[in-house]
Amino acid sequence: MTSYLNLNPNQFIDQLISIRQKQAQILEELLQLEMRILDKFLPPELDQQETIVALIAYIPLNNKRYKMIQDAKRQWLHISLSVYETKLQEYNHQLESILLDNTSLQGTSLLNDISRYVTYRTNEMKQSLSSKMSIFRNKLIQYRKPLSVKNNFIGVSPEPYLDLKSNPFNKREWQYLSLGPSYIRTNQSAIRRRKQQEIEIKNEHKDIFSKVQNNLTEYHHVPRKHVIFEEYSDQLLNYLNSCYFTPLPYKDHIEAREQSQTIASIRHKIKQFKLIIHVTDKSKNFYIGSAIEFEKKVQQYFMDTNAFIEIKENPLPEILNKVTQLLNNFRSKNFIWVWQYNEMIPDRKTTELAHLYFNPKTHKDGIPLRPIENTIRAPTTNISKFLDKILRPIFDDKCKKTTIIDGAQLISAMNTYANKGPMKSSTLFCTFDIRNLYTMLLQEEALDILVEFLHIYGYTKVKGISLDSIRELASIVLKENFFVYDNKFYKQTTGGAMGSSFTLTLANIFMWKWQKELVHQQNITNEFYERYIDDIFMTWNRSEDELKILLIEANQWHPNIKLDYKISQSLPFLDVLLTNNNGILSTSVYHKPNAEPYVIPFCSDHPRHVFVNIIQTLLTRAVRYSSAFEILNYERRSIKLMLLYNGYPSSFIDQQFHKFFNEFIYATSILSFIENEQQYILLRREILGQPTPKQSQTASRAATADVDNDQNDVTAETTSRELVEKIQKKPINYADRLFLHYKHEKRFQPFKRNIHQIYHNVFKNTPAMDLRLIVGNRNRRDAKSELIRKRPKRSLLQCKQIQNKYKKILRK
Repeated sequence: MTSYLNLNPNQFIDQLISIRQKQAQILEELLQLEMRILDKFLPPELDQQETIVALIAYIPLNNKRYKMIQDAKRQWLHISLSVYETKLQEYNHQLESILLDNTSLQGTSLLNDISRYVTYRTNEMKQSLSSKMSIFRNKLIQYRKPLSVKNNFIGVSPEPYLDLKSNPFNKREWQYLSLGPSYIRTNQSAIRRRKQQEIEIKNEHKDIFSKVQNNLTEYHHVPRKHVIFEEYSDQLLNYLNSCYFTPLPYKDHIEAREQSQTIASIRHKIKQFKLIIHVTDKSKNFYIGSAIEFEKKVQQYFMDTNAFIEIKENPLPEILNKVTQLLNNFRSKNFIWVWQYNEMIPDRKTTELAHLYFNPKTHKDGIPLRPIENTIRAPTTNISKFLDKILRPIFDDKCKKTTIIDGAQLISAMNTYANKGPMKSSTLFCTFDIRNLYTMLLQEEALDILVEFLHIYGYTKVKGISLDSIRELASIVLKENFFVYDNKFYKQTTGGAMGSSFTLTLANIFMWKWQKELVHQQNITNEFYERYIDDIFMTWNRSEDELKILLIEANQWHPNIKLDYKISQSLPFLDVLLTNNNGILSTSVYHKPNAEPYVIPFCSDHPRHVFVNIIQTLLTRAVRYSSAFEILNYERRSIKLMLLYNGYPSSFIDQQFHKFFNEFIYATSILSFIENEQQYILLRREILGQPTPKQSQTASRAATADVDNDQNDVTAETTSRELVEKIQKKPINYADRLFLHYKHEKRFQPFKRNIHQIYHNVFKNTPAMDLRLIVGNRNRRDAKSELIRKRPKRSLLQCKQIQNKYKKILRK
């Protein structure tokens, strides 16, 4: 090993610069590899793996072999990234060693000067690298163009799941579909007709202006007809006109036009070849398959569950009447308060039937379907939301010992279990899930269990409503569950709507009853048992055969509840992989084998903060879930590669990584991640000490479980609501802040700043400047909204009888 002691200042500087130059060479190679990934032009040796896999796996080019080749390439890239990082870290350690050995010899002042000089030279190297990368990319693009026509190698970027024998889409269409469901094409409104843009300007102007006027009138007592509003209106309208009617640069206009044409051609082919396009259940990429084969699976699902019957006439008028009569009856008898009645009564103007659609589970054999019912405007939706709001806090509060909130809470609970001592090298993990829980609940039994649950925990009323009334409200939500599918009307006869907020709470309470025996047995033996809706995780310290006997018995406890289980010392649950490593608990982020490494592409027309938040969220989860430093490093590299696959530039990734790890990165390091295990432990301890958003939300809900449940005085209505709001969240003071929103597009980049400037120009030196102006954005339609038609025709969802009646009322 080279000794760095007793160096004179010049030798000292030369040694430091020499190490930096070697690092720069390695960093250049790494950045070139990352540039190749970003531009989808992988090293030639990587594409040769396709031939090797073809020799090993004697199968045609189907999804299985395609996925095998992709995984092999992604693993190779991960290893390459690890090798480069190791080399860079070795030189970092040399650098630190020199500094450490010469600290006392050189003197603090001289050492600081040398350090500043080395930093200056390092920044010069980085700038030089940036210029080199720009040249390298231009060469790469020029070299790629002729080869891309000849070669058709399998890439590493996420792609749709193609459940067809051949691909009907051309290269441009396939590349667009590969951008995924969340992709928003750029500058959508720029290629619309002028009249359409004028309508959009009018709507944007009306929305922003009315919010400003209403706030200043209501909270700051500015007269509604004050001349200052006219001035603000004119300046706002002029700015919106300039935003929308300023011509796009030629390149951006061509891109917007081509993307619009690509969407149209994809739609045409879906119709022409009788295809179906959906979002996969877990991977969140597109699924493309035969509409005929997909429909066969739907009909098979209907037969297997036997939970739906077809009806001939539109049931909407009858359901509306039943719901309205029940709520009117309850109000007339003072069973519910006025504010509760107002929350639950459906709006006849917007009410429509629910509709059913299915998402394919590509991560499971045979690609089964997950049914989802869109009940947003259904007649019983308001009752469902209200029941969920008053009952879920009680469940959260009373069942927290056996309920998993999210992956972070599971890790915390399992660490507590392991630290208490029951976990041994032979401890088994077991997970099981209930098949089709939402559709297999017997409705009357579920309602009985709901009332039993409330009785056992001492409730005679919930928010002033008797248990009998709650049962009736719950009953109408379950039993008046009708929906449209494939231009037909259906009624669900068992269970509840998957997608309804109350169904989730009811399913949780049903499982509270079903799991009692299991919980009792696990408590006796000090074993772990927790549940996330229809998925259960438990530990076991007896023989595997005894566990299987118990699970077979559990399968007989209820005729409609059937479970599928897995037993091992390493099992995934939610998004966590838990492993018993010789009696020590190991945890990491779990990625489903068939899941594509997909996030919102960097080229999508989203605001910049969306991409920042994605990286920060992924890194936070990685630190939370990784029980060892090596596990974190593996996940961090996986995150970086996933971001590169989705078009995130290396410079942006490194900037965000550095921002996240900043406090724990050595000052001398040119790397954007933690190199020291002790630093990782400190960071993880800091993050684990913070609750996740879901944990905070659940805790605040549970705190309202016993607020004013037995009140029967009408004057308590306001008090009850105020107490609940106070506990759940800090109320927004609209007197000192103003929220405005606009539709984001890439060409509207300085929109927020300019809206602030217009407001300041008009209202300066007035009390309106005391307001805190907050400008947010709404997104344009994404690829999922543009390509997937889940919603049936309005004429099926609504009823002409109701529409005509409402029109007559409006005329009067």
